[in-house]
Amino acid sequence: MRRAAILIPLHRRPLHLPWLVLLFVGSGAAALMYEVIWFQLLQLVIGSSAVSLGVLLGTFMGGMCAGSLMLPRIVDRRHHPLLVYAVLEAAIAVCGLCLVWTMPFIGEAYAVLGGGHVSVRIAIAGICLLPPTMAMGATLPAVARWVEASPSGISWLGRFYAGNLAGAVLGTLLTGFYLLRVFDVTIATYSAAALNLAVAIAAWTIARRASTAPTAVAPASGSVATPPSAIHLVIALSGLTALSAQVVWTRLLSLVFGATVYTFSLILAAFLIGLGAGSALSAAVLRRASVRPHVALGWCQMLLCGAIAWAAYLVTNILPFWPIAEAVANSPWRTFEHDLFCSLLVVCPAALLWGASLPLAMAAAATEERDSAEVVGGVYAANTAGAIVGALVTSLLLSWTIGSQHTQQLLIGIAAAAGMLALSWSPEVPVIGGEHSSKGAKPAPARPGRRSGTADGSVRPALWIGLALSLIVLVPTVSPVPGALIAYGRGAADWAETIKVADAGRIVYAGEGVSEFVAVSQGAAGEMYFHAAGKVQASTQPQDLRLQLLLAHLSHLVPAHPANALVIGCGAGITAGALGLGPGVGHITIADIEPLVPRVAAAYFGDVNHHIIQDPRVSLRLDDGRHVLATTNQMFDVITTDLIDPWVKGVAALFTREFFELAKRHLRPGGVVTQFVQLYQSSPEAVKSEIGTFVEAFPNAIVWGNPHEGQGYDLVLLGQVKPTHIDVDALTERLERPEYAPVRDSLRTIGIESAMDLVATYAAAGSDLRGWLQDAAISRDRNMRLQYLAGLGLNQDENGPIYQDILKRSTFPAATFVGAPATLETLRRRIEDSRRP
Repeated sequence: MRRAAILIPLHRRPLHLPWLVLLFVGSGAAALMYEVIWFQLLQLVIGSSAVSLGVLLGTFMGGMCAGSLMLPRIVDRRHHPLLVYAVLEAAIAVCGLCLVWTMPFIGEAYAVLGGGHVSVRIAIAGICLLPPTMAMGATLPAVARWVEASPSGISWLGRFYAGNLAGAVLGTLLTGFYLLRVFDVTIATYSAAALNLAVAIAAWTIARRASTAPTAVAPASGSVATPPSAIHLVIALSGLTALSAQVVWTRLLSLVFGATVYTFSLILAAFLIGLGAGSALSAAVLRRASVRPHVALGWCQMLLCGAIAWAAYLVTNILPFWPIAEAVANSPWRTFEHDLFCSLLVVCPAALLWGASLPLAMAAAATEERDSAEVVGGVYAANTAGAIVGALVTSLLLSWTIGSQHTQQLLIGIAAAAGMLALSWSPEVPVIGGEHSSKGAKPAPARPGRRSGTADGSVRPALWIGLALSLIVLVPTVSPVPGALIAYGRGAADWAETIKVADAGRIVYAGEGVSEFVAVSQGAAGEMYFHAAGKVQASTQPQDLRLQLLLAHLSHLVPAHPANALVIGCGAGITAGALGLGPGVGHITIADIEPLVPRVAAAYFGDVNHHIIQDPRVSLRLDDGRHVLATTNQMFDVITTDLIDPWVKGVAALFTREFFELAKRHLRPGGVVTQFVQLYQSSPEAVKSEIGTFVEAFPNAIVWGNPHEGQGYDLVLLGQVKPTHIDVDALTERLERPEYAPVRDSLRTIGIESAMDLVATYAAAGSDLRGWLQDAAISRDRNMRLQYLAGLGLNQDENGPIYQDILKRSTFPAATFVGAPATLETLRRRIEDSRRP
């Protein structure tokens, strides 16, 4: 007879187990806080491309999988389970603190190691994430040794898991809506570490008061466990469908709501709420009812077919065209309430079933002669392994090959297959009941293996019929992603209403890429629009075209030798195309995170962007621009960013003080950095953060205006390491040269006939705005302040007042513009005239 896990009968320690639920709440909150923090920090190091995100996600979840598998094999059962749990929590806290303290050195080491290679990204992610995530994955198997491998014991493990998920919800919302919005990653890390240490101390205290000794348990006579391989495969498929669906629904819901940092927190919170509720429900069922766990597990998978179809129908047919009341749209907090409700409506039915599946799988695999830690660790590892496959395959392959529609249809089929696997056959398994198992009652006699469901196995044909119906009826209900949703996102309902009464144009292309959706539309007057992240990002409409051409031509006309240029963000390619018109521009590197974008730019905007994508002077880098700069030895004369909206999650990394310092280090003498800043759909706080951070890095910055009908629309920021001097007479002479004819023609399309017209777009100098920027929230890598401010202001429309505030503080920059006195006096009058109503 072998020694079993350290066990104390459940009825002897009822007061301690509820406390463990609370400890798992704290542990789960800390874990999700770390996940948000670590992903934000490490994306700044290894990049935020799809490959980098896949590396981070795979490493994080892989560490949890490895930890759950390894603990039963390396930690002796003689150790008190709660002491092991306490050590693991303390270790997580130490790892979290070390990571936030050493992150600057990790970034330097990454660059030295030749960052950019996938192997280096994997190595850095592994070094940073594997130690703490392995400890996280080991916590549930560690505590599992304190309960019996019986229905009541598994029921408590289900409650622990539900508590862990409840804490995860709190951690997600606390970090996304408060800690990182108000403080920074350091304070957030200290908060998470404090939670870990509090949990460790509490677990150690309980262990001291509830000492245990090894208990010998003989195998139950005649009982045979359900083959773990079958249960492991079912729960792995469950994890696969769960994370695959989460990837798809997050992509789609971020279009519906707007891809802000708050949106991702709300969607994740809704998913975790469903998982936690499902886990708690299955724990209650296991404790109070006589069930066959593998049968319940099978039906959970079968019901997932309908839940996945339900979510797909809502997110493509209902929510995009559900008008949002004006009161909700104008209040960010009311908007968040609406978005959370919609997220719960979409993901909760399926998440409930996924959450219920894990405790049921543990119960199906458990017998009283097996080590509880091995049971829990094996099932948890299988579920996590399936989740890793689902997340990575969906995000890196399925999203851009077969698309969201067919991915969801495939998930329905996989869920049905998992259900059939669990339901179609059962080996000899004792029927397990409720409380009697924990009170010393003998297990029910084993029943001979038979088809699941009834004594004679007659349900099997019905199961096959159900599977066929689920595929025949449910699969066709999953619709393609509407082009209106891809193009207009949160505004799809308004666009759909507009086309009913007027000619709003048409959508000519809509596609799914690796990291984002892209669309092209044509307006009623023939103008072309490029859409990404559910919004127009570039167009041939006069106001947008003016901004793109100003950004390009200022970038190559201000520096004396604009030979080598870097364009971060391809968009429609119009900025890069106009930049390529400059006679001195010899090479252009275009960096874009989405491979689909340059293909669309080449196919639909070639005539406007001068076919820049196919230009032999152009090198295309499919990576995020910050990572390109961090991993190259090239020096540039021009670095310009033509980005999508700053409220889109991740974009704020290109608006931090550290990014601008990185850009400065890659500038040749006399080089320029230019940046687009939007005033529409923004708030004064967000605009101040953008300009204030830029001016802090470039004290001599110049702000150029692109007003519309006398009101502010957007801006171009221009910075150089040394003070900028623009000789207006020399610029006039240069533009009159024959080789500048394409530049002149380009400028004339936006109403700029001369060098005087171009420099008259001057709005202010950075030195003019110091008083206005005193309360600006400077965005840094450790707080990413802009993404939180911009996310709150995306529905505001204060572009007019913001622009007037800037102009009121503007003075004529006599030190910036050089030329003959008559030229400068003419320029002064032109600038003053342009600001009159």
